Amino acid sequence: MKVCRVAVPDERFNHLCESFKPASKVPAFLHVVDIAGLVRGAHEGQGLGNAFLSHISACDAIFHCIRCFDDEDVTHVDGDINPVRDLETISQELRLKDEQFVSQRISQLEKVAVRGGDKSKKPEYDLLCKVQSLLVDDKKSVRFGTWNAADIELLNKHLFLTAKPVVYLINLSEKDYTRKKNKWLKDIKEWIDAHDAGAIVIPFSGVFEQKLLDMPEDEAARYCTENKVTSSLPKIIVNGYKALNLQYFFTSGPDEVRAWTVQKGTKAPQAAGRIHTDFEKGFIMAEVMKYEDYKELGSESAVKAAGKYRQQGRNYIVEDGDIILFKFNAGAGLTAGKKK
Repeated sequence: MKVCRVAVPDERFNHLCESFKPASKVPAFLHVVDIAGLVRGAHEGQGLGNAFLSHISACDAIFHCIRCFDDEDVTHVDGDINPVRDLETISQELRLKDEQFVSQRISQLEKVAVRGGDKSKKPEYDLLCKVQSLLVDDKKSVRFGTWNAADIELLNKHLFLTAKPVVYLINLSEKDYTRKKNKWLKDIKEWIDAHDAGAIVIPFSGVFEQKLLDMPEDEAARYCTENKVTSSLPKIIVNGYKALNLQYFFTSGPDEVRAWTVQKGTKAPQAAGRIHTDFEKGFIMAEVMKYEDYKELGSESAVKAAGKYRQQGRNYIVEDGDIILFKFNAGAGLTAGKKK
């Protein structure tokens, strides 16, 4: 299992860095874990199934990489290339593992919530019975169920594999990626439309991406121009980030331009807490300007002059791309009065 930390590409971040020329630049990051493919029967321990499934359980979302290229030097556990079969295998193994878990948990809860009369466990028992019906009877993933806020809070405790958002990555040969053709694309699209309608699907070529990484930057740019093709990595990273329901706000100045990752729907005090816990404890206000206004008007003073520099309170919900200066009570911990 390999883990890498990749910067999220963003023109807004690049523009702020050009504008402030800071001593330090810190973009948003996405942590990606490379987990080997599952084999049929993984939920029962086939291959290294249980280890792989536990690794997936620790992740918040899934890049499902689908092999669509022939290469005699790269073997396939089933002996031939059939991406639709692979999609079925992985989808089924994840669902069967969830079935296995929910069945065990329901048996445990039945003893205390039903026969034992523990009313505090009854909501979880009832919810997991619905989950079991979805998985076993409907043969659907947990993420396709209809859940309210209370349900989601309970479901989040269990880290169901099929509750995780999925981005499908179609791994093509360099030739097929360049010409945008592959014999499997139609069948893959039909399968995803039938089983995960609306999911993000991104074609890419691992061989091509590795070739670009091995080239000097100017040579890679020239190669892409000559072959009329571009890297898919930025799109993959951005969509992986979005799949996690994440966004970021900026703090900016001559010392540092930084993107701070928060969940969508985060309020200003909690966003301040991402910088330092004392910022949240002693939160007074957030001074906010929209990146679009900053880009259009060219400076903070111009944004203020246009009346678009706003003071926001505790209930302000941070929006993607906000440029924020937090003010807080220094008595809450730190000695400085504000942070840029």
